[in-house]
Formats: sequence, structure tokens, C-alpha cells
Amino acid sequence: MQKSPDMNLKPASSSQSSTRVQSVQTPSGIEVWLVEDYTVPLLSVEFAFLGGAAQDPLGKAGLGNLMAGLLDEGAGGLTSQEFQEALEEKAIELSFDAGRDRLDGSLRTLSENIGRAFELLGLALAAPRFDVDAIDRVRAQIISGLKRDESDPSARARDALSALAYPGHAYGRSAEGTIADLATISRDDIVAHHARLFARDNLRIVAVGAIAPDALTNAVEAAFGGLPQAPSLVPVPAVTMVGLGKREIIDLDIPQSTLYLALPGIARRDSDHMSASVLNHILGGGSFTSRLWTEVREKRGLAYSVWSMLSSRAQSAMFLAGTATSNERVAESLEVLLAEINKIAQEGASADELDKARRYLMGSYALRFDTSRKIAGQLLEIRIEELGIDYIDRRNAEVAAVTLEAMQAASARLFSSVSPLVVVAGRPQGL
Repeated sequence: MQKSPDMNLKPASSSQSSTRVQSVQTPSGIEVWLVEDYTVPLLSVEFAFLGGAAQDPLGKAGLGNLMAGLLDEGAGGLTSQEFQEALEEKAIELSFDAGRDRLDGSLRTLSENIGRAFELLGLALAAPRFDVDAIDRVRAQIISGLKRDESDPSARARDALSALAYPGHAYGRSAEGTIADLATISRDDIVAHHARLFARDNLRIVAVGAIAPDALTNAVEAAFGGLPQAPSLVPVPAVTMVGLGKREIIDLDIPQSTLYLALPGIARRDSDHMSASVLNHILGGGSFTSRLWTEVREKRGLAYSVWSMLSSRAQSAMFLAGTATSNERVAESLEVLLAEINKIAQEGASADELDKARRYLMGSYALRFDTSRKIAGQLLEIRIEELGIDYIDRRNAEVAAVTLEAMQAASARLFSSVSPLVVVAGRPQGL
């Protein structure tokens, strides 16, 4: 293994370095991270309630997803149509989305409409109507999407991989839900789920834009302060994926197959995560410069795209890689993916690869902060992962500190077994 070059690499100065993040608190104890920015008269707010699809009861997969789709379908005295008209009248953007470990919300408004925006948000959070006609309509929309997914190789492979990696665990069930389970969900189920999940203690919220701290705390308190203090969440146990060495083929009569492979990963808060991230960029995360791109796309023309990534959930972590290729070339593509993983595990990366990866990851970081919405999104992730309010200022220094030796240590953890769980959706030949 090569030794890291003595380059005295320094973090590049960029706009995100000057982002000043304040922590403010409402009277009921809600902590809000704020970046004041009066460049344009806009405010972007991102928030999350910890919980997500992992809280869906057994036999009710998709409950959180269905509830999220109903939060802007009428609240308080406003019907679905009236609520949407109220948003549109003031050009307010409000949306909700249920993920594995949290339910996300997003609010974007002109400064002059902040009061009305938070009023409508507060109604959606505290007094959603959950009207039966809206439930039936949103349920039908979700089921329609699930039926489309039945012929989508990416969706089929993704769901199968989760089920095989996490049997008997909440992570093994579909976050979107299943057609059978969604059909059984009642209004009472939705109301009870809302009561369990929406509370101040499991709220994480950030704001970026043209608002002073006092005005923000007043607005947040008005919208969120009336929620119960503590949620009633079911503990989700930590879990390591299983199924290593297993190969699953999902038969779809299509000319091209989608291939996913998975290994246990490294969690976001783990001290080796940054080294693993740089390693992954070299292997398959850097779309046009990675080893996988070079070997799969450029040299062999096996696929238009190929990738790898680190996926971190609240209670588990995965290394994932994948591609889509013609059925007759799936076996060769898998062989190349495994060979490149084995090669980087055995030989490590070169000093030149490390230098280029660090420079790219440091230089491109500023692109994550070029709009208020992007800044808010980044801050929310930092809050949820508990990386610290100063993480934006520290991040590039952490990238610069990654060495070849540190990457090799991360590689030893990720690729101690190059016998991944493999899932292919299509009709691959030779597997």
C-alpha cells in the first residue's frame, strides 16, 4: 500500500465557510437552527419528525406514507380545496414526505407571507382533517404508483434487496406500503399514528432566509408549540444486514436488467465514515471519474451508468452498488463490479486518486449551499445525524485529513467479505 503524499492540502475557501448558523429556542423548548440571509425576501424551512416508515405497525405498511400524503389535504376548517387555494393565494410551498426513519416537511414562502405560511403549517400539523374522501383518493394514488412499480425493475430490485437484507425487521418492509396493507388502513389508524409521531421532542427544524431570530421563534412556537412534548415511538432495534452470498433473480420479461449488490456499511456518525466516503468516491461515487465508470462504461461499454454509495439509516448502514445493462451482459457486469471491489480492497487507492478525490469533494461542497433551500436541506441532515452546529466549517478539513491508511482501514471494514447480497430484476443470462 502506498503512503499518503505530504501535500499540506488545505480546505478551499467557499461560500459555505461563512454561513453563520445560530441556535435559537422557542418558549416551549423547540431548538431551531437559523441562517439569516436577507439577499432575497424568502424563507426556507425544513423539518423532520423522527420515526418514519419504521414506525408502521406490522400489517400496516405504508401508514406513514399515506398520512404524509394527507397532511396538506385539508386542516382545521379548511377543506382540501380550500387549503390548497390558501397556499396558492400567498405562493406558499408546503410538502411532506415519509422516509424510513423520519417524516420530512418543507415550507417555502415570501417574507411578507411568513405569518400566513406558519398559520397554515400549524393547522396541517395539529389539526389535519383526514377526510374520508381524501383518504380514499390519496390511497388510490399510492396504490396506482405501486402497481406501476410492479413492472419497474429498479423498484422491484430495491424492495427485494431490503426484504432479503432485513428479514423480520421494519427496514425489510416497503416504506411506500403494499397494496394489501394499504387497503386495510382506516381513518382511526391514521389519527392514532399522527398522535404517536407528532411531538416536540422528536422534531428537528432549521430555517434559512430573511427572518430575525425573535420573529422565527414566535412563528415556530405558533406552529409547533401546541404539539405534545413526547412522542410514543416503538423502539427500532439496531440491525446488521444479512443475506451475504445470496443471489436473487426477480423475473421480468424486459430486455434490460437492473442489478444491485449490498454489503454491511459504515454509519454516518462512525469515525471511519469520512474515509469511507472518499474511498467510495474513488470506487463508484464519482460518476465520470470513478473506477467503476472507467471499467464498466468506458472500457467495456456494458452500461450507461454505474454507481456505488454509502447508505446510512438510523439503525443500520449499507454499502450499495448497481447498474442496469442488457440481459446478456449482466453476468459480465457483476463480474467487473466484484473484481473492482476486490481490487480496491486488496490494493487500496493510489496517492493520485486520493488527491483528486479530496480536491473534488472539497471544491464541490459549496454547490450544496447555493440556494436557501439547499442550505436548509444540508442543515437538517447535519442536525439529524448530530454532527454539530459547526460541521459546515469543519467538513472540508475532515476531507483534507483523510489518508491512504485511513481509507485502507475503512476498506477493510467494508470489504472484509466480497460476497455481497446480489439482486437482479429482469431476465439475466448466465447467472
